[in-house]
Amino acid sequence: MEEKKLDLKSIIGFIIIFGILLFMLWQSKPSDEEVAAQEQAKQEQIEAEKIQQNALIENSKTEEFADTQLETLPDSLKTVALKNKFGAFAYSASQAANTDNPIVKTDLLTITFDTKGGQISEVKLNKFVNYDSIPIYLVKDKNASFNINFGTTDNRILNTKDLVFQPKVTRSGENTVVSMKLKVSESKFLEYRYIIKPDNYLIDFTVKSQGLNDVINSAQEVNLDWSLKAIRHDQSIAYENRYTRLTYQLDGNIEKLGQSDEDSEIEEDVDWLSYRQHFFSSILTNDKAFKKVAITSRNLVQDEEIDTVFTKAYNTKTALELSGNEFNENFGFYYGPTEVKALKSAEKGLEKSIPLGWGIFGWINKYLFIPLFGFLSGIFPYGVAIIVMTILIKLAMSFVQYKQYLSQMKMKVLKPELDAIREKYKDNKMKMQQETMALQNKAGASPLAGCLPALIQMPVFYALFMFFPTAFALRQKSFLWADDLSSYDVIAELPFHIPLYGDHVSLFPILAAIAIFFYMKLTTGQQTMSAPTQEGMPDMQKMMKYMIYFAPIMMMIFFNQYASGLSLYYFVSNLISIGILLVIKNYVLDENKIHAKIQVKKKNPKKENRFQKKMKDMMEQAEQQKSAQNKNKKK
Repeated sequence: MEEKKLDLKSIIGFIIIFGILLFMLWQSKPSDEEVAAQEQAKQEQIEAEKIQQNALIENSKTEEFADTQLETLPDSLKTVALKNKFGAFAYSASQAANTDNPIVKTDLLTITFDTKGGQISEVKLNKFVNYDSIPIYLVKDKNASFNINFGTTDNRILNTKDLVFQPKVTRSGENTVVSMKLKVSESKFLEYRYIIKPDNYLIDFTVKSQGLNDVINSAQEVNLDWSLKAIRHDQSIAYENRYTRLTYQLDGNIEKLGQSDEDSEIEEDVDWLSYRQHFFSSILTNDKAFKKVAITSRNLVQDEEIDTVFTKAYNTKTALELSGNEFNENFGFYYGPTEVKALKSAEKGLEKSIPLGWGIFGWINKYLFIPLFGFLSGIFPYGVAIIVMTILIKLAMSFVQYKQYLSQMKMKVLKPELDAIREKYKDNKMKMQQETMALQNKAGASPLAGCLPALIQMPVFYALFMFFPTAFALRQKSFLWADDLSSYDVIAELPFHIPLYGDHVSLFPILAAIAIFFYMKLTTGQQTMSAPTQEGMPDMQKMMKYMIYFAPIMMMIFFNQYASGLSLYYFVSNLISIGILLVIKNYVLDENKIHAKIQVKKKNPKKENRFQKKMKDMMEQAEQQKSAQNKNKKK
């Protein structure tokens, strides 16, 4: 086949065509007048879009708009319009016009009620401010909603959040009573009754009705819907969000929804539900438990670098049972600190909502660390109280460190003999293990003896890890350069954000990392010298060498955004551990004496316990089976 080639004439043709296209484009270029006209049209389109957007915003406020329109109508038409909108409850709407929203203030709370919906529209905690010295609000700017929807005998589905309640504020001794009534007539109504106590964060809340048995349609389900978006209060939104969680009590046990993304559950017989916001909580209680609830938690922090207003969105839906076709429910609202004393005062077991750890860890915090720290912080400043508590804990656990180091010393003394056994029986692994175990048993030394003391410390370690981030007493308490021991300390702000690390530098994690480095230098050197090298096993010396650097770096990175009180504890704890280790090494334990004791023990035959005897028998049986298999292979 003849090969096609691009000749000179073709090239010239393409150039001419390209030139013609450029000329046509230049000719079609709009004039200055046309450009101006296009710009004007563009601006008109933008203005039209703005008008359309404003119209949409106005349309989203349909209810407010409708209420305004109602006010402009003559009384006769207004009554008809209210009747069409609210049915039997039009009476309440007509009576409650131009009524002010009640505000109740105690030493602890300032609560604002909304006549529309009869619900709490604002809760301010009078004794607390956030990291930026702004008062703490748990409910504000419609971040929360409490609604009951029900059917009526005239085939309507009504929502209390859309209906107008009539308020009345009275006194009952020291308590303030706020009655919000949704009336059909003066003698027929649905009432929200709030009792605010002067020295308690728990608000007694009852939902009762009178004379509505012929208004409410009992054939339709009555549902309660309680939602809240948790307002950010802490300096680190990532740290606050880690301890912001929906918690509830079910059959005396504490259950939780997931912290990340979205999680939901359907539960039965729930005693109370807590919308926890790290150091503050909004809790709904029920005297007779919620029969069945659908709960949802949704994470709102998608990017930690963005200054997000809310951390999580919570929602609870549950069906209410009517009594004689009337409402009769006794609830309670707790708005206050997530703190043991305040939660206990509610007398409903709400203190269990504090995440102190499960099982033994929670027990250690509840009965040891919380009372101990409460006692010490009553004597010393909070930072000093952490240091004193750390010293007491380390001294109490010093026997564990002694046992651990003693085991390492014994293994170090035995290392030459263990190496000799491995060399002698290098071709017989089973025999090597038997002889190694026999030597360790006679000498009273075992690698497990060094591991067991470390395991004893784990419950204490984890309990403290849960204690410091949830210790309300540390909130906004300063120490040295740290402004808030419940949040991270800052010695330098970074002009950029580093993933996992943040946009600042905290000093306490750096000091803790340095202390961990030197402690691991001391202990790891001893461990690698005493640890026998076993064939087929990882090189422990190399792993320990890497861990000396890896662990401090991880400490410095991950604790940069944790509570500075926790980093202070680890710093002081490791300093004390170094001191105890040096004292044990230089003044308590003597390697020559340990060696002499081991030699004496080796001469005195030690009776094997049942476990050791069983292990020995199993190893002997395994060796016999292996020998039999080798003989069969040779045949």
